[in-house]
This record gives sequence, C-alpha cells and structure tokens, in this order.
Amino acid sequence: MLGKLLVRYLTRYRLMLVGVLVFQLASALAALYLPTLNAAIIDQGVATGDVGYIIRTGLLMLLVALGQIVAGILATFCAARAAMGMGRDVRRDVFERVSGFSEREVSHFGAGSLITRNTNDAQQVQMLAMMGATMLVMAPMMAIGGIIMALRQDVGLSWILGVSIPVLLILAGLVIGRMVPLFRSYQGKLDAVNRVMREQLTGVRVVRAFVREAIEEERFRLANLDIMVVGRKVGSLFVLMFPLVMLVLNVTVVAVVWFGAFEVNTGDTQIGTIFAFMQYVGQILGGVMMASFMAIMIPRAAVSADRIGEVLESQSTLTRPADPVREMPRPGSVEFDGVGFTYPGADQPVLTGISFRAEPGETVAIIGSTGAGKTTLVSLIPRLFDATAGTVRVQGVDVRQADLDVLWRGIGLVPQRPFLFSGTIASNLRFGREDATDEELWRALEIAQAADFVREKPEQLDSPISQGGTNVSGGQRQRLAIARAIVHQPDILVFDDSFSALDLTTDARLRQALWRELPEVTKIVVAQRVSTITDADRIVVLEDGRMVGLGTHEELLETSQTYREIVESQMGVAS
Repeated sequence: MLGKLLVRYLTRYRLMLVGVLVFQLASALAALYLPTLNAAIIDQGVATGDVGYIIRTGLLMLLVALGQIVAGILATFCAARAAMGMGRDVRRDVFERVSGFSEREVSHFGAGSLITRNTNDAQQVQMLAMMGATMLVMAPMMAIGGIIMALRQDVGLSWILGVSIPVLLILAGLVIGRMVPLFRSYQGKLDAVNRVMREQLTGVRVVRAFVREAIEEERFRLANLDIMVVGRKVGSLFVLMFPLVMLVLNVTVVAVVWFGAFEVNTGDTQIGTIFAFMQYVGQILGGVMMASFMAIMIPRAAVSADRIGEVLESQSTLTRPADPVREMPRPGSVEFDGVGFTYPGADQPVLTGISFRAEPGETVAIIGSTGAGKTTLVSLIPRLFDATAGTVRVQGVDVRQADLDVLWRGIGLVPQRPFLFSGTIASNLRFGREDATDEELWRALEIAQAADFVREKPEQLDSPISQGGTNVSGGQRQRLAIARAIVHQPDILVFDDSFSALDLTTDARLRQALWRELPEVTKIVVAQRVSTITDADRIVVLEDGRMVGLGTHEELLETSQTYREIVESQMGVAS
C-alpha cells in the first residue's frame, strides 16, 4: 500500500521529482570530487611545496563545495514542495472520503481513529516522502560512487569495505526487523489515547456528574502508559542504530589507517591517497547509514499507509446511483413501504415491516418506548442509512435512486443531539443556506422561539458560538438547531426528539409557530412526550421495531393498547 500511495500522489509532482534527481546528482558528484582534489593538494602541492598549485586547487575546491551547497538547497526545496503537496492531497482525499461515509462506516473506524489517520498517519507518509526524496536518492549515489572512487584510489584496501558494509547491513536488518511490529502496535496505542481523550472531552459533564474524574484519569494513564512503553522500545532500537553505525565507521577508519600505513611505508601509495580513501569510506558508510535510516522510517510509514489506504478504499454504503433522479414529482411527500433495517452483525432487525405515508404539509408523529427504533426510522429519510428491506420514497422517488444533493436539499434534519459549529449564531444558521438574509434568520429564530435570548446578547446574530455549542444551554442549542433547519427552507422537516430540552410552554409555542408559519412543509416528529404530538395528522406507534398503531390521537386511544399505556403513564407522572 505504501508504494501504491506514493505512486498515486507523487506522480502529480513529476517536475519537482526530476528536479530532486538532477540536483541530488549534482550534489553527489561534487561531494565525490572533493576528496580527489584534497588528495591532489596533499600529494602534488604540499609534498612539492607548490603554493600556486595549492591556491588554484583550493579555489576549485571552494567552487565545487559552493556548487554542492546550492545543489543541495535546490534539491531540498523541490523535495519539500513535492512532499508537502502530497501530504495536502492525502489529507484532502481522506477528508472528502470520510465526508461521504454513512454512520455505518464512521462507527466501523471510530471518530478518534479517523482523526489519527488524517493527521499522524498522513504526516508519517509525508515525512517519508520528504526524507526519501533527499536521503533515498542521495544514499545510493554516495555509496556506489564512493566505492568506485575508493577503488580508483587504492584497490588494495578495498577488502576492508567488503567486510564493513555487510556487517553494517546485517546490523541494520536486525534492528529494523524488530521495529516493524512495534510501529504497528504504536499506531494502535495512539488511536486508544485519542479515543479516551475524545471521550473525556465530549463527556466531561457526565464524568463530573458521576464523580468519575479519578477513574477517567486512570483510564488515560493506562492508555498513555501503553503508548509510552511501545514508544520507549521503538526509541531504544532507534537510538541503538546510530552507535552501531558509528562503531562500524570508526573501526573501518582505524583499519584503513592501520593497513594504509604499511602501504605508505613500502611506497605503494601516498598519504593523500589514504586521506582520500578514508573520506570515501566515510561517504560510503554515510550512504549506507542514510539508507538504514530510511529503512527504519519505511516500516512505520508502511503501517500508516495501510491505515490511510483502508479509509481511501472503503466504499460508503451511501452509493450514488449511476443515473440519479433529479426531478422530484411529489415535493414534501414521504412514504415507507414494508421497510426493515438490520445493523451489520446484529442478530435481530431493528425495524420490521414499517409502512405509512406522509402527504405534503402533513404532520406525522412517531412515538414509542426507548429502543423501539424511532431514530433509526427517521434516519432512513435523509438516507443516513439504507433500508435493508422495503423501500423509502421521499418526494415520490426511492431514496436510493435520488440524487443525494437534491434529496438533502429538500430535507431539514434536527438531530436528537443538536450540534453547533464554532463561529457565530449567524454562521450556524446560514449553515443551511449561505445566502440567507438577516430578516430570514430572525424569522427562523422567531418560529424556533429563540429570538428573545438572541436579542438579549450584546452582539445578537454575531454572538460567538463555541465548538459544539457548549457556551449555550441545551434548550438554546436545540432551538438554534431548529432555526437552522428552518433557514434551509426544506420541503420536509424531520425532528428527532428535538423538543425534549424545552419546557411545555416553549414546546407548545414552537409547535404552534411551526404549524402556522410553515403549513406547506411536511413535518416528521419523533417525540417522547404525548403532549407534543396530540395535534399531529397521524401518529405512528412503534414497539420493538414494529408498527403497532397508526392514526390520530383519539383513534389510537381507542385502538392501540401500547399508545394508551404511554398516555396513561405520562398522565400518571404528570399527576
């Protein structure tokens, strides 16, 4: 997957990669030429006392070194442009793919893991691309070129390289082999830390309400300890690599000096040649060391690439039809025809044989005990899930055949847990329609019974909203979410238990305003309180995922035992 990912994205930056190759080649050639010039100064300049030769060759060395610096800078620039662009593209594609996921895929991966894959994992692949474009290109050039130049200087000492290079490769292979499983474990531990941290942040009120701070701190401590243990093992192996490389390098240099001294003593070679040979040995082992460093990074990046690939290759169950229907013949209508739904891996279906219809402008309420399948049922309308049996028709079209953008444009959803985005009240309301005027925003706030508390704020529509709407109360958050759905101007409004945080008076005023101001809009209302739905045109009663009643409030009191028990239980509580 790592190679596939690199080819897929880096081919978009061919020109930059060609620049890396050209400038790295120039830099390597300059580096390989410098020891030869150094040997020439020692053997032909210093030994003979030719000051002019020393100056001329020294100036040439400075020019070559300057060229090497310039080429290195340009190569790094091209590599950075390609790697950073790749990282941007990966993060964009992962985000776009996750944005198209249904609830099923998001639940499968987990929100914390998806965040890690689009941040830490993408960064690992990006770092490999950056280092690979510099080190992985330079390393073979320096190693192969160094061997050739070293043999040109002194063939008699080449057996030292035949010993040191294999030893270095064996040591690197042993260390890298132990790192691969540790990197895979590390990414999993990182997911766990992110998951625990996210749960504690989103559930901070629950944690404090049940005095679970100490227990949650212990959960985080254990997750943090796990990643520390794995990270320490990785770090120990990583740190071990460099002393081993330096040991081999220093022993090799000592061997070159020792055996080279005998050749100088017998007159078979010159001192400058020995110095040049030592420099080439350093370049060769430096190239091997760079390759080893890259080999250490590759396993971790490979694990990250696999995790990114899992997301990019996951197909959303919300597939877009090949020939989508863009014209809705019956705006505002909703029809369930023998609908059933089973969650993946579940033994029993959540919904079975649901059939009812909501005509344009009607109000259809859905009520039932906890776990009856109410939220799942209304989630099928905007196609957050696909029904596993039967057909859901919205505005006269099977939702699986409808163009998703057209489908969603005609539906305003107020979820059970309303979520507000960081920004202002106005920006949150315009989330449904960007070109909405201030007058339309105030009208939506009036209908949602939210205008009063917004007017009380000093900045009114420009009042700041923190992420998740944590700086407003639960009731205010629900009313702003309702206003946002109204601003969207849909043909169908779906309220998933959206009145639960409101007092009875506000609830009644809001419903009256909705019925009065939006008579042409179809309203699907999931509710727990009977008082919220008594004036609905039809009421669907669910029990264990089955429809056990359908009719008006008065009709159900006569025909549905389940509905009658719900009404009596709430009247008993009220009394």
